[in-house]
Amino acid sequence: MTASLKPNPAAMEQVVYPSLHGKRVVITGGATGIGAGLVSAFAAQGAQVFFMDIANAEGQALESALQHSARPPHFLHCDLLDLDALAASFITIERIAGTVDILINNAANDDRHAVGDVSPAYWDERMAVNLRHQFFCAQAVTPGMQQNGQGVILNLGSISWHLALPNLTLYMTAKAAIEGLTRGLARDLGAHGIRVNCIIPGAVRTPRQMRLWHTPEEEAKILAAQCLQQRVEPQDIAAMALFLSSDSAAKCSGRDYFVDAGWYGA
Repeated sequence: MTASLKPNPAAMEQVVYPSLHGKRVVITGGATGIGAGLVSAFAAQGAQVFFMDIANAEGQALESALQHSARPPHFLHCDLLDLDALAASFITIERIAGTVDILINNAANDDRHAVGDVSPAYWDERMAVNLRHQFFCAQAVTPGMQQNGQGVILNLGSISWHLALPNLTLYMTAKAAIEGLTRGLARDLGAHGIRVNCIIPGAVRTPRQMRLWHTPEEEAKILAAQCLQQRVEPQDIAAMALFLSSDSAAKCSGRDYFVDAGWYGA
């Protein structure tokens, strides 16, 4: 068995957080990859999960697969670049379930590009895909959280800019900004009992990453650069999200939490 295929007992441990039972959770980009892992994990906690994505087939398949959960999750088709549609989705969620308790800003796209190929239009589109919606999702849930005197917002960052990875300048620009966004929101919303944190995944083994970027050669480089000789899986990110969303993390806000197996090189 290769190092990359060794089981990770910590990632497989199932922790139950009673404080998450019944909480209303919104997850963006929840149809595949890390997002699907988040949807499954929160549904398993008895939370009421709503997840947004543009991937209809995958979103409907995940919704169907989890239909026997104590509280089956709801899939909403939403293009996060369309801010009017985004606002309408939050109105729909509040009409169905009430105010949002937990928001997880997960949606992103790490398409590669060369510096010379970037046009102003592509710049704007990449910022909209990877950064803009995180703020406006947070803005949408803030009034309800303020009314309740509590709430959790988790933003998904990326280890990429910490490592200065190649051909990702715009993605890394957006992901670096998300850490600043997290600190700003944590300060501005903390007086209302709203906690805001950033999860920074490492090289997560998702179908997309394995299909497009993580060749056997690249996987060997990743493992060699990590302190732990195990690939990070979506459930590892979900485990951190569950903790930070629970009452066990009641005094955690404005910080970055790495889940990267100790990755220190490119």
